[in-house]
Amino acid sequence: MARMAEIQRNTKETSIALQLNLDGEGNGDINTGIGFFDHMLNSFVKHGFFDLKLNVSGDLYVDGHHTVEDTGIVLGQAIKKALGDKKGIKRYGSAILPMDDALILCAIDLSGRPYLVYDLNLTAERVGYLDTELVREFFYAVTYSAGMNLHIKMLNGINNHHIIEAGFKAFDKALDEATRLDPRITDVLSTKGTVD
Repeated sequence: MARMAEIQRNTKETSIALQLNLDGEGNGDINTGIGFFDHMLNSFVKHGFFDLKLNVSGDLYVDGHHTVEDTGIVLGQAIKKALGDKKGIKRYGSAILPMDDALILCAIDLSGRPYLVYDLNLTAERVGYLDTELVREFFYAVTYSAGMNLHIKMLNGINNHHIIEAGFKAFDKALDEATRLDPRITDVLSTKGTVD
């Protein structure tokens, strides 16, 4: 059974069309209007083995906030929708990922209860055309829309590009693990019988 979702969201600030396949091959067709953000989302796709088609038209003449935050909201909604009842998934995933000077820890619980612990120490205001404060906004939006518990923590790092990219890659590796089907799990992995 395909674990896919298609979502469109239109507001006065952004227009977003997204298609997500959790069981993909790492193919991305992504355009948000913010080059570095596109680069991060392409990393998300490639290293998580997800397929993602994403087109965002946002009010970038204001700034990048609405584009990044709303993309996170829609991606989180798509993850939640594609997971369905969550039967058979591993639920938990984690990764410690290095990228040159950066070392990032990421842990995920697809519990249905949103919570974000974010600890990336970014010292530059921007990387490319992405305001670095929007990295947290993106992960916050994904977390609360998907209903996941996400911890993302910098263990080491100097270069802001490396820290952010390692953060996205650690996130997608952890999400890939958490969404993976395990034949030993015949229902949902919870003593309560639900993960909502």
